[in-house]
Amino acid sequence: MSDEKTRPPTSGTAAPSPDPLTATPAGTPAATPVAPAGRPAPLSATVPPTLGRPAGPPREPTDNRPTDLIAGRITRGGTGPCYGLVDENEREYALHGPEAGELRVGSFVTLRVAPPTSSFDCGPGTPMRIVTD
Repeated sequence: MSDEKTRPPTSGTAAPSPDPLTATPAGTPAATPVAPAGRPAPLSATVPPTLGRPAGPPREPTDNRPTDLIAGRITRGGTGPCYGLVDENEREYALHGPEAGELRVGSFVTLRVAPPTSSFDCGPGTPMRIVTD
């Protein structure tokens, strides 16, 4: 006789072992699976809310931008007090700013401006005063 134990006969296929993440004891409700450490959490089964159509166009602009700022390229520069600027919409401005300092031709700038308080001639374009304070 040998010391080997006899094995029970096996069929050709083995029964799959239960998944430890989703297996539940008989009679116990299944819980939401939790992802093991290092794995992403399962996606939510909650359906996101649907947004209704707006009743109409907005009553006020939704893209409020400061009206006292202009951005563009300097076309007439120097140490001042007169400058020229063409903005991103190809509008030309004649700017007056005795305290603006040097603005070089071709540089892209954003300036705070206001309507002129006195008469000046700084060339072609919409006359505006550069606000420095």
